[in-house]
Amino acid sequence: MKAQLLKLWESRSPRERTIIAAAGVVLGIFIYVALVQTATRARIQLRSSVLSLRAQANSLEQQAVELERVRAAPPLLASQTDLRTLVQSEAAAAGLSRSLVSIDALDANQVAVVFGAVAFADWHNWIVALNLQQVRVDACRIEAMSTPGLVSITATLARAKPK
Repeated sequence: MKAQLLKLWESRSPRERTIIAAAGVVLGIFIYVALVQTATRARIQLRSSVLSLRAQANSLEQQAVELERVRAAPPLLASQTDLRTLVQSEAAAAGLSRSLVSIDALDANQVAVVFGAVAFADWHNWIVALNLQQVRVDACRIEAMSTPGLVSITATLARAKPK
């Protein structure tokens, strides 16, 4: 095959050889430029990806440190005070006492609360605060009132059982 190509090349006139060589050089330069441009575009995309991935890695490292800190912290102990007293004091601290219609202790670890007209957002924040005290919602009925944002709530709250 090499001999055939050499025979074909030698059969061409010097002018044709010059034109073929020039076309080969131009084609080679074109391919080189196309490859360099593609590589440059890919490098720019990869650089932005690397920056994004580094930011994500830093975030994950911070979250891992926070997770280890939380795991190392001693567990929260449930308040040993009377559950009814605890719920009532948390309602007062949250400013929900005026909306609280009744609070009845069902047993040592359960209370039933009834709110007349309370802002749902305030009630939700109160429940979050109770969760920090290891008190959870066991059952709940929420009814919308005619005023937007206000609800009537009947709920049973229970002290979280130790694991």
